[in-house]
Amino acid sequence: MRQPLQIAFRNIDSSPALEHLIREHADRLDRFFGRIIAKRVVFEVPHRHQHQGKHYTVQVALTVPGDELVVHSDKPGSHGHESADAAIRDAFDAARRALERFAERHRHEVKSHAADAALS
Repeated sequence: MRQPLQIAFRNIDSSPALEHLIREHADRLDRFFGRIIAKRVVFEVPHRHQHQGKHYTVQVALTVPGDELVVHSDKPGSHGHESADAAIRDAFDAARRALERFAERHRHEVKSHAADAALS
């Protein structure tokens, strides 16, 4: 059963504009794999920097048949993005790549099982 998109904001007030942008990106993921069961997004300001601007991170968790894919907007060693839009874009780009890899493995598994059955 498909669940509605869940969006959480941490250390920042929710914003209708950010929520709308997240929903647009989340809806596009269905083009790459139509059997997503659940989508959860956490938009966060992890640290309060006194000498720097805000830094944003976004985590996207996708539940797919038999697995859960979790990706983040920040790169290793990074403290996040200075732009909320860039953090959202990068997180959903990573989610799209993870979904494409999962879909490719899933298609390959289906083909190999069908081929094995034909050989029996």
